[in-house]
Amino acid sequence: MTKYEAMYIIQPNCEEEKRKGLIEQLNGIFSTVTEVDEWGMRELAYEILKHTSGYYVLARVEATSEEVEEFERVCRIREDVIRFMIVREAE
Repeated sequence: MTKYEAMYIIQPNCEEEKRKGLIEQLNGIFSTVTEVDEWGMRELAYEILKHTSGYYVLARVEATSEEVEEFERVCRIREDVIRFMIVREAE
């Protein structure tokens, strides 16, 4: 398995309970989550989908390529996720 960093931004108007469930769902896609760092609400560098702030989450994971594809698919479908990025960690 390969190590990745997955970062995603959740809409600022998402309720806390719903946000926690979304974070759990997205991190549950990966077989091994080594660290989850919730940065919290931050201002965006530029407006995204009429939002000027968002809830940032950074997760360090070990995953297969299929899990990465599933993560990307789910992030594209979920309206609560306004941006996401997943990159392989340098070795």
